[in-house]
Amino acid sequence: MTKIPHILPTIEKDLLILEQNLKKMVGAKHPILYAAAEHLFSAGGKRIRPTIVLLVALSTTKEIHILPEHKRLAEITEIIHTASLVHDDVVDECQIRRGVDTVHSAFSTKIAILAGDFLFAQSSWYLANLNNLEVVKIISKVITDFAEGEIRQGLTNFDETVSIDNYIDKSFYKTASLIAASCKGAAMLSETNISTQNNFYLYGKHLGLAFQIIDDILDIIGSNSSLGKPAGSDLKNGNLTAPLIFALEEKPKLHHLIDREFQKKDDIHIAIEMIKNSHGIQKSYDLAQEHIQASLQALNRTNSNKAQESLANISNYIINRLY
Repeated sequence: MTKIPHILPTIEKDLLILEQNLKKMVGAKHPILYAAAEHLFSAGGKRIRPTIVLLVALSTTKEIHILPEHKRLAEITEIIHTASLVHDDVVDECQIRRGVDTVHSAFSTKIAILAGDFLFAQSSWYLANLNNLEVVKIISKVITDFAEGEIRQGLTNFDETVSIDNYIDKSFYKTASLIAASCKGAAMLSETNISTQNNFYLYGKHLGLAFQIIDDILDIIGSNSSLGKPAGSDLKNGNLTAPLIFALEEKPKLHHLIDREFQKKDDIHIAIEMIKNSHGIQKSYDLAQEHIQASLQALNRTNSNKAQESLANISNYIINRLY
């Protein structure tokens, strides 16, 4: 697990326990499904979503005490996220994730789809066992949002008319929805008032949108080692993101590359260089900054305790991933 800097040491032990629990929670009886799950969780990751859940828990409990339900929600959130990655990798035909072979590469497409379905099913079972109907409602909606995001992305592949608003909507469904819902869910488990719950939802929503925008910038300017997957993967799959959408305003030749779906040998490299030589990266960064500021404004309205500083640090960490 990659450590996120400037986070309260209070939750470090909980994150280590979470890491150990993830494989146990999957509990697949079939050896292939268990092997697929073990392969996934062994790849690690920053565990940024459960970190956020645990920090919201600390921010909203009177005794600054994380409840068992909070810890379970953090685990559920990571399982849902991991399940979505498995399906994403199949749809995008991605061969590498977090520096290791994706599940469908290591096993097969059929196993990957079944493993993703199994993880979603397991997360739903644990979610139901929280015995909190309102939390169940808001978190289960995330799974339908993932499907909505994938469909929207699939319908706009190589569509050069896609707008920034379309892009933000899709980014909400694919990334921000889970972070927003899990933040609100953690506040619900702490029995906070509706206003506090909604502000944590907005914090997670804008944080998630900024996270996705920065991810999409990194897909253009990052290295294979820093990304954990090949640079330009989104472009290759026809997923037109903020840097390219902004660059299209300045670089009309990009339209020709999109029209032929980057089929020629150097098309992806040429497109990346065009984007880098436009204002697309800077405009995308500015857009991410707007969402980071919106997340911090929502956080400030929660009037939470000292864990708020760590939540603010996560916002800064996300925007500084470019450096």
